[in-house]
Amino acid sequence: MGGSGRAGESGAARAGRDGLQAERVAGGRFRWQLKAPNGRVVAVSSPVYESAAEARRAFAELAAAAPTLVARITHVREGLGWMWAVPGARGNPVARSSRAYERYATCQNAFRRFVALLAKPDLPAGPGLPR
Repeated sequence: MGGSGRAGESGAARAGRDGLQAERVAGGRFRWQLKAPNGRVVAVSSPVYESAAEARRAFAELAAAAPTLVARITHVREGLGWMWAVPGARGNPVARSSRAYERYATCQNAFRRFVALLAKPDLPAGPGLPR
C-alpha cells in the first residue's frame, strides 16, 4: 500500500522515525504521511497535492478538525481486512489508514491513535513541512 516507507517508492522526504512527512509521488506531486513514534506510517493523505506546502496546509486543516473527525471503516475489496478513511466535505476521503487491519476493532483503535497523534503539539515535521 502507498506510504509504507519501503525502498523503491519515489523520492520520500524523510526526517526521523516519526512525524509528518512529505512523499513525492508519480507526476511530481506530493502526499503527506504521518508516522507514529515507532516509525510505522499510520495515515496518508488520499488526495495528492501540487506542492509540499499545499500538503502541509491540508494536514494542518485536518489536525485543526481532529476533535470532530469521524472515520468511515470499510472492508477491503480485494483480500482480507478493514481500512479507515476520513471523508471530506464532499464525501471524498482526505486521509486514510496506510494499511488494512485484520479485525474491525483493531481498525477502530488505529483511527483513535491517528486522532491522538494529530493532537500532539510536538509532532515532528519532515523537510518542507514545518509545523
